[in-house]
Amino acid sequence: QVHMGGAGGGSVQSGGSLRLSCAASRSTCMGWFRQAPGKEREGVATITSSGTTTYADSAKGRFTISQDNAKNTLYLQMNSLKPEDTAIYYCATGPRVFYSNGAYYCRLNGREFDYWGQGTQVTVSS
Repeated sequence: QVHMGGAGGGSVQSGGSLRLSCAASRSTCMGWFRQAPGKEREGVATITSSGTTTYADSAKGRFTISQDNAKNTLYLQMNSLKPEDTAIYYCATGPRVFYSNGAYYCRLNGREFDYWGQGTQVTVSS
């Protein structure tokens, strides 16, 4: 059974940082997704059980996904936050990896994930 709890959200000014955490059992794929008001859910970052990461273009260079297997915790370090990062952030786990260019990776598609956390609000003000 997977327990999904998310924490670390809050309100920051543009340029600030936050670190989200999620208590989740280790899974083949783990990821962070977000949904802003009036917008569809989008993938932010994923990580395989072996540590291969995938980032949305909007997250590259600013966000870092990581996992602590000893603590069964998934993290998302977010730096240089922008107002457009404002959203509810969800952690998720799933069983499906894909193979491309010599490596396995997890897609940024929420349909590939089965278990979801309850979400944590991130608000970035200008």
